[in-house]
Amino acid sequence: MKTNHKIYNILLCICAIGLLTYSGCKKYANPPAIYEDLKPLSAGQRKILVISIDGLTGSELQTVAPTNITTLQKNAKYSYNTLKTASDAAGWVSMLTGTSFVKHQISTDNFERAAGSGIDEHATIVSYRNVFDYITQYKSVKTALITPWTNLRNYMKNADFAPVVSTDIAVKDSTVSILNSQTGLGTIFVNLKDVEAAGVNGGYVATNANYKNAIIKADEYVGNILTALKARKNYVNEDWLVILTSNHGGSSANPTNGFTLVYHPAFKPFELKKSGFNPVLFSTNTSRAVTPNDNGLYDVGDTKSITVQMETKFNSTNVNYPTFFGKSTNLNGSSITGWQWGHYGDQWSVTVGGTTNGGSGKLQVNSTTPPGTIWHTLTMSINTTVNTQGVATARTLKLYVDGNLEATSDILARKSLTTSELLRIGHRTGDTDTPTPFYGANLAFFNVALSDAVIKANVGLKDITKHPNYNNLIGFWPMDEGTEGTFFNKAPVGYNMSLSGVYSWANLGNSYPPGTTPEPVTSSLSIPSTVSDVSALALYWMKINILPDFGFDGKPYLKNFELEFLK
Repeated sequence: MKTNHKIYNILLCICAIGLLTYSGCKKYANPPAIYEDLKPLSAGQRKILVISIDGLTGSELQTVAPTNITTLQKNAKYSYNTLKTASDAAGWVSMLTGTSFVKHQISTDNFERAAGSGIDEHATIVSYRNVFDYITQYKSVKTALITPWTNLRNYMKNADFAPVVSTDIAVKDSTVSILNSQTGLGTIFVNLKDVEAAGVNGGYVATNANYKNAIIKADEYVGNILTALKARKNYVNEDWLVILTSNHGGSSANPTNGFTLVYHPAFKPFELKKSGFNPVLFSTNTSRAVTPNDNGLYDVGDTKSITVQMETKFNSTNVNYPTFFGKSTNLNGSSITGWQWGHYGDQWSVTVGGTTNGGSGKLQVNSTTPPGTIWHTLTMSINTTVNTQGVATARTLKLYVDGNLEATSDILARKSLTTSELLRIGHRTGDTDTPTPFYGANLAFFNVALSDAVIKANVGLKDITKHPNYNNLIGFWPMDEGTEGTFFNKAPVGYNMSLSGVYSWANLGNSYPPGTTPEPVTSSLSIPSTVSDVSALALYWMKINILPDFGFDGKPYLKNFELEFLK
């Protein structure tokens, strides 16, 4: 930030006052304007220390509150709710490349992109550079990675120092040694893994003594490393940013949310979290979220019954005929297979058909309540009656708005609605290719047709686990992560949804959907935390511009707090 405009205006005012009060004075040339940039409080060379305590869950860290980490929090931007990643490797790749799993698609321990993991198997595979590569391209510093994980060490072959170690205590000792001996060191990543291992028996909870003790021991190592950092011979001429985080909480097979702590002695404490409601704005032809490789879970076929519900807020009262959600082929005249939701002239409509399966084509069923531009709960049920031979004898489509039944239609003649198309939120080509801009929230998919009474009674339910048909829930996506490219599934079974195309995360402030518990908006800054932020913060601290072709999803959010460490 700059103060040049204020200084320049003050000088102009001084000159103007002088001319008005004594116009007969000797005239001097106007002094040149003074422009002053904010400068670091420390003149030292900026450097980065990152310590990942793998498997450390944010909530359990908060419960245990170990000494050193708790002390650092007093001068840190911190989160106990850093978004979970897909696995051990996925978390580390996101941390080191600044990209989300949806982009890099690496989740297995061999650090290779898994076949069949992408949204588009025919798309070009992009390999993202790691943070060491960027730093050494722009800065004359040395890098170090200290990890007991051989595969991670092999993945980061461009580290200048990568000692072979096999235990956390050896990681700590090697880190201390490198800090003591390498004056040219500029970036160092440290990996502690005992916490994750300790949770295997007894769980990743503070009540598990093994897990708790491992957290306390890791905190001790953090203290040892920071002591060595401050004992560096040239420490007074260095300006270190310290980041503590985890590749995820819990296990690699069942990851949970982790934590992040970004420390500098000049920082004031600030909790990194969402402020207000933060949904995705779907507004382009390409913005979408899909469930890749759902193994037929969301295919309704010709005998299944389902209920699908989504809270929806349109940005405008539409005058075209776009679709915005469904599992169907494109609508081509009257030819369509599957089901799709449309926003037709400020009316919610559902279109079904079974053209490719020998059934009838397009059938459009319309609700009666105009959705306008406020939140509404839209619910669709398909109830199928099957005889003893497994053949459908009756099939009914129902539409509800805010729990009220608005339309009913017989769809038996459509036969099977099976399609290989993915369950998709976002525009699909049809009668018009002009998308409707909208927000979605709390998408629920049940493998049963819920009764009118159950649908009505549970509109606005804020704890989905309390739903009477929770055991029939095969997908539930709150859709409020606020960052990156994944809608996480919170149902007992089902799949995450992957975002792609041109979309944007929005902050709707106090405009919450019916099924989300409102939280007080305590800050104008909404900063959800992710592990991909680590690379972005590292480049920001090292004064390296993050260019669009880096593909970063991580955010260098320290720029919002520059008044704390710049003058």
